[in-house]
Parts: sequence; structure tokens; C-alpha cells
Amino acid sequence: MLGILVELLISWLLLWLIFKANPTVLGFRPLKSRTLELVVGMLCASAICAIYHLSAKYFAGNSWGVNPRFTTASLLKSTFWTLKSVLFETLIFQGALLYIAIRKVGIGKACGLSAICFGVYHWFSYGAFGNPVLMAFIFCMTAINGLLYAFAFAKTRSLYLPVGLHFGWNLCNIVIFSNGPLGQQLLVQANANKLQGALSLIIFLFQVFALPAITYFYLKRPNKLLAPAV
Repeated sequence: MLGILVELLISWLLLWLIFKANPTVLGFRPLKSRTLELVVGMLCASAICAIYHLSAKYFAGNSWGVNPRFTTASLLKSTFWTLKSVLFETLIFQGALLYIAIRKVGIGKACGLSAICFGVYHWFSYGAFGNPVLMAFIFCMTAINGLLYAFAFAKTRSLYLPVGLHFGWNLCNIVIFSNGPLGQQLLVQANANKLQGALSLIIFLFQVFALPAITYFYLKRPNKLLAPAV
């Protein structure tokens, strides 16, 4: 939590020095529309993530079992860890720096730059630096997500939707399906079968592009009312 507090302080300083603004321009105020965006983001991301994992394991002949060692305390601890990591990354890549970049160079370039930085950051967080193939794979995956989160911030002018999308995916991926740095969580695989061939590619592409596509059309709705930037 200390890191998040430091990020907020640095964000305030940058916004004040450059635009004489404060962090409220990042859309922290909990309006009804923003709360809805948070919930929609979490639900959509969790649903897409669950469909991906269940499809991949089903077609590979795998099954899931509940981890008997996973307790309510484990759930709370893992969820809190996931939330902290999401907030930390969001404040870096979709917070004050993105807001400043949007004001300086426009939405397109700013979101692209944010996505690139998000992808490069995950080379180090995943420990992939030095492995060119793995680096390319991780960059493509995470940069697309970074672009999604940045675009969500730019269009809604708040952090609620990016946090909802990011947290919903990570919570389902890491805590529910045990696919992340925390090891075995709620569900564990019965075997290690992997998909092969064209079906593997189709499910992989679904994982990469389904959530960005749904979010794009959600944000492009004709009746979409954006929350004020306060």
C-alpha cells in the first residue's frame, strides 16, 4: 500500500506542476456511471477469462478440481494482493502520466505509448528479459491489454473501467484458475494436457481479442454517457 500512496503523491505533484491540477482529473469521484463501469468491466473480464480457461482445458481433455487447502483467508489474502497489484500498475500506466500524454499529444499517440510501456514493463515483472521469443510473446499479449486499459481511461475519463477490466481478469486468472505468481489457488488442473493445432490458435486469439472487442463496442455505444472529468 505504501507504493500506491507514493504513486498518488507523485501523481498529484506532476499534475500540479504541469497543469495546476489535482488527481481528481483522473476521475476518482465515485459517480453512479463510474461504479457501473467498474462492475461491467469486472464482469466482462471475468467472464471472458473463465470462458478461455474452461474452453482450453475442456478441448485438451483436462478437468479442474477445488484446492482443499484454499480457505476463506487465502481468498481474502490473494484478492487483496491482486487488487494492490492492479492499482499499482493502473496508477503508473493509466493514471497521471497517461492524462498528461493525452493533453500533450492526443489520445491515439498517448494510448499507444502507454501500451508500449505496459508491454515492456511486463518483460521484467515476468522475468522474461533476455529470452527474445518469450519477450515478443509477452509484449504482444500485455501491450494489447495496456492499449485496452488506456483507451478505457481516455474514453471514460476515469480509472474505474480500466481498474474493473484489469482486476476482473487478474482475479479470475490468478485467484480462480491459479494461473499466475501466487501458485495454486481455488481451482487446480487434474492434468497437464495442452491444446494443439488450429483449435489452440483459435482459443488463444479469443483470449487476446475478445475482451478488447467487447470493450470497444461498449465504449462506442451511441447512448454512452461519459462521466465528467472531475
